[in-house]
Amino acid sequence: MREISTDTDGAAIVTAIITLAHALRLNVIAEGVETEEQLEYLRSLNCDEVQGFLFSKPLAANDFTELLVERRRLSSRSDYSTSRLPALRASLQGVG
Repeated sequence: MREISTDTDGAAIVTAIITLAHALRLNVIAEGVETEEQLEYLRSLNCDEVQGFLFSKPLAANDFTELLVERRRLSSRSDYSTSRLPALRASLQGVG
């Protein structure tokens, strides 16, 4: 993900992976998203989910649950919020 906005070969690989996964009816999770530019590029390719330091540092399960409960997401990332959050929160509350 690091250089998808400046490296045409890297961008072509990311595009091909997302296109292939969608053709196989798979969801794509992009990992390592660190900049708004990367996020916008992935949005333009209809990437299904994203994760990375742009959203949060790695968190323990309890801290992640708290993050979901408090809904501390920035508005620019709201396009990646899903209706699955309540179920995810419930499953994480069972993690000890």
